[in-house]
Amino acid sequence: MLHYTAMECAEAARDWLCDPASNVSAHYVLGRHGTCWQLVREDMRAWHAGLGAWGSVEEVNSRSIGIEIANTGFEPFPEPQMAALETLLAGILARWGIPPDRVIGHSDMALGRKIDPGPRFDWARLARRGLAIRPQAAAPGDFHADARRFGYVFTEDQHPALLTAFRARFRPGADGPLDTADRAIMAGLAARSPAV
Repeated sequence: MLHYTAMECAEAARDWLCDPASNVSAHYVLGRHGTCWQLVREDMRAWHAGLGAWGSVEEVNSRSIGIEIANTGFEPFPEPQMAALETLLAGILARWGIPPDRVIGHSDMALGRKIDPGPRFDWARLARRGLAIRPQAAAPGDFHADARRFGYVFTEDQHPALLTAFRARFRPGADGPLDTADRAIMAGLAARSPAV
């Protein structure tokens, strides 16, 4: 699961995540220049996800590896940082047999509560390298049913949060009401990646 730190300094985020008083942690922190700190062993639980679910997984902290990326949420993610993330993700996916469709953002599993890694994050770059799912449009279907098949967990009143999270990841810059392009992309995601 990918996050941004929402802090100016990677070292401050690292230190906060290591402080027992914070009640949060992550497996990794990535600095802007590509420095990577491992804070928790991958086979141990880190408290990075909070409340939320993805597919059939309701207790995400126990079933995920959390990567905090130093970024305020309002800036691009620099090249050295993205290159380090690619190396880190490739290793994690290989070690644990994780398919690219199981690489998600915090916003995917905590609709309306979290927005990271945010609309400035380059999901398309990860997808081109086989480290995240690449959306391919299919015949437009029922957006909500397809969203559930893909892995989103939500109630009907969370439609605005669902649409916002989906577009931040798969249609950056899109706005307005749900449209045919949204429905076509979500149908393609559901067809390629049934939730586990």
